Amino acid sequence: MRTTEYGDVRVLLVDAEGPAISSEQDALDLVGDAFGCEAQLIAVPVARLSPEFFRLRSGLLGEVTQKLVNYRLRLAVVGDVAGHVAGSDAFRDFVREANRGTQTWFVADESALAGRLSPA
Repeated sequence: MRTTEYGDVRVLLVDAEGPAISSEQDALDLVGDAFGCEAQLIAVPVARLSPEFFRLRSGLLGEVTQKLVNYRLRLAVVGDVAGHVAGSDAFRDFVREANRGTQTWFVADESALAGRLSPA
């Protein structure tokens, strides 16, 4: 993992390689990592998320995002989620609504994240 800053936001960039984030405990581990480097936002590559994350019925997406909200951390899911969006109307709606807010975003790549966080 590494950190960077976009605008005035410190971002924890999770490595693309590694075990899947598949539980509430994995989210807590990310919280600890973020606090350790004073990050305000955690950027997680799509490849690191368990397939269950993208199935809203599993509850994993809700558990992870709620845990981060509880610790006042933001989440960016980085990468292509088009296949997941195409396969689920509910997930498509979640992504659309999340991207309108400030707490959880789904972005294509790190440069798109930088664009959202950096002042114009």
